[in-house]
Amino acid sequence: MTDLDAQEAAALAAARARVDDSVRPASLDDFIGQNELRANLRVYLRAAKERGKALDHTLFYGNPGLGKTTLAQIMASELGVNLVSTSGPVLERSGDLAAILTNLQRHDILFVDEIHRMPIAVEEVLYPALEDFTLDLVIGQGPAARTVKIDLEPFTLVGATTRMGLISNPLRDRFGIVARLEYYSPEDLSRIVQRTARILGVPLSPEGALEIGRRARGTPRIANRLLRRVRDFAMQDGGAIDSGNAAHAMERMDVDASGLDQMDRRILEVVIRHYDGGPVGIKALAAACAEEERTIEDIYEPYLIQHGYLKRTSRGRMATSKAYAHMKMLLRT
Repeated sequence: MTDLDAQEAAALAAARARVDDSVRPASLDDFIGQNELRANLRVYLRAAKERGKALDHTLFYGNPGLGKTTLAQIMASELGVNLVSTSGPVLERSGDLAAILTNLQRHDILFVDEIHRMPIAVEEVLYPALEDFTLDLVIGQGPAARTVKIDLEPFTLVGATTRMGLISNPLRDRFGIVARLEYYSPEDLSRIVQRTARILGVPLSPEGALEIGRRARGTPRIANRLLRRVRDFAMQDGGAIDSGNAAHAMERMDVDASGLDQMDRRILEVVIRHYDGGPVGIKALAAACAEEERTIEDIYEPYLIQHGYLKRTSRGRMATSKAYAHMKMLLRT
């Protein structure tokens, strides 16, 4: 391949990547689902623009893939301000946060993903910045140490977390807007998938979109991922996606009709077969499934609990009758 061919291939790959990235909605009108939250955000954004003030600090919480990052980007777009993104684990020292805050322009949005993983020392520096838009820094050590107060431009902090209980009360109380993102209905996921298919140029029937929506675990990120993989399988049959080849492709990917994948079923099987339906502690469950505790708690368990396959008790996790029925096992009395 010549250098020119390589450059053309790189440019084509970059263009395709931009198309894939563009499936993320850019406005509240394009955002599908979360109707109550979307309506409230529209009011908050309009009021902030009319007052000419920075939007109140906002905290989004909910399971991964539900749209927290997308909503932060939409908020910046709707307000016509810059979005500066970082994450809690990246902010290891107070100086890291200070460097970001002092470079924010008026009414900019600072988005902090996984805000519950921000160190306490950094979090304490954030308090005066959130309340008074000032930054108190200690320069030097020992007797020569002195405090310097730096004025900041008014800004909006948008935090995102999957674990609301790990955020300290002082930080949580400083958010003026706190919103939970819920799982999406299959119908909303079907609309999301159809929108993505139009952008990607993938022929998709409404029945095929609904089939993908039913198996996407209530999560747009998973729905779009499944669409891309179903597209790969459908290309072998001419490229069009209907309910039949969508179901066949997802069975090949080990995603069943209820949206449970191999690890979901492994968790249920362990609870039922190894522990007689439970209760079983999270450490024992993670060891038996050869999976990390946090992955089970954050990724798999919320969906299984909210859809009635598992229940969490003071003694541990227990399988429900729905889990036995799904796994085609008799419920022990």
